[in-house]
Amino acid sequence: MVETVSFLNFLETIGVLATLIFVLTSMLGMGFSLTVPQILIPLRNRKLVIFSLAANFVLVPLLALGVLFIFPLSKGLSIGLFLLGTSAGAPFLPKLAQVAKGDTAFAVGLMVLLMVVTIIYVPIVLPFLLSGVSINPWDIAKSLILLMLLPLAISLFIRARYEEVADGLLPMMTQATNLSLLVLFVAFFVVYFSDLVNVIGTTAVMAAVVFLLVSFVIGYFLGGSDKSIRRVLALGTAQRNLSAALAISTLNFTDPDVMVMIMVVALAGLILLMFIGGELGKRAEVPEGETQEQEKLSSAPGK
Repeated sequence: MVETVSFLNFLETIGVLATLIFVLTSMLGMGFSLTVPQILIPLRNRKLVIFSLAANFVLVPLLALGVLFIFPLSKGLSIGLFLLGTSAGAPFLPKLAQVAKGDTAFAVGLMVLLMVVTIIYVPIVLPFLLSGVSINPWDIAKSLILLMLLPLAISLFIRARYEEVADGLLPMMTQATNLSLLVLFVAFFVVYFSDLVNVIGTTAVMAAVVFLLVSFVIGYFLGGSDKSIRRVLALGTAQRNLSAALAISTLNFTDPDVMVMIMVVALAGLILLMFIGGELGKRAEVPEGETQEQEKLSSAPGK
């Protein structure tokens, strides 16, 4: 029994270290792969920027409150959902945009915008949303600045001044990010296995699914008339910032239910949004084929 507890404690330590490496390397990789113009140019549409911020930092946090009103959860599970509800700007968004045939340039700009705002927004808002929970806003802000904002700024600077160095380091960061994500999920899955099993079939899973789907709808309807941008904002609103949520949870909360809820939403989001993104991508190809066929018919003799 003692050996089992020691092994689980060891795995938990490995999971925490893997989480920190995942957050750090994903930010470095993002900076090494981007330039400042790539980030800023897609954000010139002020109306779209305002709608994007409103969707992610007003409507989705309110949605999290509404979901918890309909599906009451334990304190830890509620905190986990709140963390994801207030954390936007997922590094995975550009890949989702490619799958959905969305505007990848806007996906890059949106991702960085939401991530930077998250670092400022979460330490201010989270203590007000989590009544009865003692949270030090500076502790949250410090962890996000050190693990996300500072590495991103440094890697963007290296990319701007020493492009060859950035290109050389990018594959290493990508491999480290993928490996650390795998390690943290395996480690935490083993450590919290009984908690995850207990969650299956409960309202927590239903709450996660409803939260993701309604978040997608919010982004979709605020995305404007351009379908390629609408698809990106929909996916970007539903795909919450796992890096920020993991960093805050690992460094600021000891309740295992917080991590359990983050893992539930992350896994559900990966499955749902990859499926939805794929379907959107297929639908995006159909009108183009139909248009080409109509052009052929209209140019045929006698038409």
